[in-house]
Amino acid sequence: MASPIIAQGTGYVLFAYDVAHAFDLAAAERQLASATQRQTVKQKRRAPAFFEYDPAPLRVTEPAESLAIGQHVTAPHVEFVLYDFGAVSVSYAIPLQGPLTGLPGLSTILYGNEQLQADSRRRVQQLVEALGDAAIRSRLADFVEDYVVFQIEAFSEPLEASMLWTEHAQTVAQVLRAESRPLSQQEVSDALASRLSFGPNDATLIDTDVTLLFDPEGEDVRAVIEFANTQLLEMRYLDAQLDEALDQAYSLLGRSPGVRRFLPSPYRLPLQRLGRLQLDAAVLFEQVTNALKLIGEQYLTRVYGHVSRRFHLAEWDVSITRKLQTLDGIYGKLADRAATQRMELLEWIIILLIAVSIVLPFFTGLVAK
Repeated sequence: MASPIIAQGTGYVLFAYDVAHAFDLAAAERQLASATQRQTVKQKRRAPAFFEYDPAPLRVTEPAESLAIGQHVTAPHVEFVLYDFGAVSVSYAIPLQGPLTGLPGLSTILYGNEQLQADSRRRVQQLVEALGDAAIRSRLADFVEDYVVFQIEAFSEPLEASMLWTEHAQTVAQVLRAESRPLSQQEVSDALASRLSFGPNDATLIDTDVTLLFDPEGEDVRAVIEFANTQLLEMRYLDAQLDEALDQAYSLLGRSPGVRRFLPSPYRLPLQRLGRLQLDAAVLFEQVTNALKLIGEQYLTRVYGHVSRRFHLAEWDVSITRKLQTLDGIYGKLADRAATQRMELLEWIIILLIAVSIVLPFFTGLVAK
């Protein structure tokens, strides 16, 4: 069967970065001359009115030189989406035309593309510098989460969406797995497992690193996928931070305070650091998990459900929750230990005062003679 010809489409390459503790979006909007609009999810598929970001991220578009990616070039602009919890998503657009069989090769090139990643990191660094105080406690983490969305708006000939996972299943699976070689039937079935359609002429096929979106009006779907990719980045970053904190906490728990035991607060500084990290981690976790309201049995909710399963967000959620609880337990043990040592110090002080009060009269008498 002849390969369908893409008449109009765009490949969106996304890079998510953690760059600050938080963003003051109102201040950022005032500071960036190129900031034009707040991002909102477009209600195109009867999504309920309360399906919305809280607060709405800031979308910023700036001109950029086109970059050559294989036989394709990126559009002459780059788009940023700033989320209030301190993350930035960078998006490059690549116009698509030609046979569907050409997409696996492009998907392979875009997988972990170092050229685009280096360019995106440089642009994010410049953006953070331009934001100034609007980026609260700014720091550009080493973590990056990349993702690709191929949106096909129209084929040269009408194509029923179901043909993408039937007659053209092998090609589509190669696109989703970023693999130019033929795949086994088992791999094809797994790659195409997360798919959904609203009507007979649209489809969303979601995989771990790539989504194929056949829809002329798929901005809302892309927005949900972009948010989920950013959410995955923040969960990975937070999980790594908690691992480091737990290592330090275990070390503190197994370490004797030594001569510091005679200080009034031998664990004061470690407890302050641990408490600050607990608070930051809990606030970030709450912001990330509640930034997008997903209520009701609607299409975009189903999209997010498929994406979150592919990204294993529920497993990350469980892991972070468990580590926060462990950290809380260690903090409690250190606080109890500090309280016990303070009580011991007070007891020794009382004993010393009693001893002084007993000895002092004899010493005074000897001096009087």
